[in-house]
Amino acid sequence: MDSIYDYTLEELKLKLKPSFRAKQVYNWIYKKYVSSYDDMKNIPNELKDNLKNNYAIDILKIVKKEKSSDGSIKYLFELNDNHTIEAVLLLMKKKKINDDGTIERSEKYTVCISTQVGCKIGCTFCLTAKGGFVRNLSVGEIVNQIVQIKKDNDISENKSLNIVYMGMGEPLDNYKNFVHSVKVFSEKDGLYISKRRITVSTSGISSKIEKLGEEDLGIQLAISLHAVDDGLRSELIPMNKAYNIKSIIDAVKKFPVDTRKKVMFEYLVIKNKNDDIASAKKLLQLLDGIKAKVNLIYFNPYPGTSYQRPQSSDMIKFQDYLTGKGLLCTIRESKGLDISAACGQLKEKETNGDS
Repeated sequence: MDSIYDYTLEELKLKLKPSFRAKQVYNWIYKKYVSSYDDMKNIPNELKDNLKNNYAIDILKIVKKEKSSDGSIKYLFELNDNHTIEAVLLLMKKKKINDDGTIERSEKYTVCISTQVGCKIGCTFCLTAKGGFVRNLSVGEIVNQIVQIKKDNDISENKSLNIVYMGMGEPLDNYKNFVHSVKVFSEKDGLYISKRRITVSTSGISSKIEKLGEEDLGIQLAISLHAVDDGLRSELIPMNKAYNIKSIIDAVKKFPVDTRKKVMFEYLVIKNKNDDIASAKKLLQLLDGIKAKVNLIYFNPYPGTSYQRPQSSDMIKFQDYLTGKGLLCTIRESKGLDISAACGQLKEKETNGDS
């Protein structure tokens, strides 16, 4: 059975008659966050029965969540086939209240969402890879993660947030559903999340990067690079043997970038693997000619991994070298270190019955 969250408003108008009912349903699911057709007060019973019989609405269930001291929340969702996926709500900026009680600045949120149950890519630093690939998520299962998180945190309908396709799975490996979910997210009468607030993080399927560029959706691109030579990158990301660094860089150079934006290159820093100045020099050469921003990420250790978290001093030296050469470089503030923050970690913990 399809899900009610699978459709853009225009698509739903073709399904429901009279078509104005589609906008009413959209209002209930994306503004009021209802998860039962019975709660849709202005929908006639005959249509409710039609909806119940043809369009699933209760498709994700929160089975576990962990809240960090920094405000981050890791969610474990159960799907209707009993498989589980993860998403993370990141509190990027806290609410700022003036002395008189008025709000000077509201909270800023980013949500990292999943696109697959498991993953085919097999990155050696990622726990998601341990479970292997199970299946792609539907459009509705991708979209409903945001709805559930907004509802669970009482985030108002008009409060925007940033979305990063950076949870479990490779978004470009579930290309069709990923692209369609972007269109659903940006619906004016739905969640109305600007495409400029949406980022896809890919491990580098270069042919799909080119295809996405041709669609010119207006979303932001982030590349999980993590290494500056094919030897190390193939160790970290086995898929690199099929889509090497050169093919990725060539595809990125063709990607349309908003004049106010840059392509993000995510660089997971692992102690004694890729944290030296020689690597920083190679990275600078690789990104020559690209409107790029580098985001250095501390490797987040998890039980059983041989990789280690780098020294802060080495991270700063790496950053200083790049910024000194004119390349914008930031160090991502680690969030959720006191919870199961690494991709796949909460799922792995729950599967193994750890508390």
